[in-house]
Amino acid sequence: MLEEQLEQQVKTDALADAPDHVKLAVDLIFLLENNKVDIDVALLAIELVKSDLQQKAIQK
Repeated sequence: MLEEQLEQQVKTDALADAPDHVKLAVDLIFLLENNKVDIDVALLAIELVKSDLQQKAIQK
């Protein structure tokens, strides 16, 4: 149990120093996995989100 806690702390520390886009990606992966979202559904949703964000970036 202690070994698992130490391993988790190391991962948390490494993530704290990661760029924001990496932190967001890790959060999104965690959310999708914990909610058992089907991979194909997740990929389709990500395509929609990407398209929406790209449109918003153009309008900026």
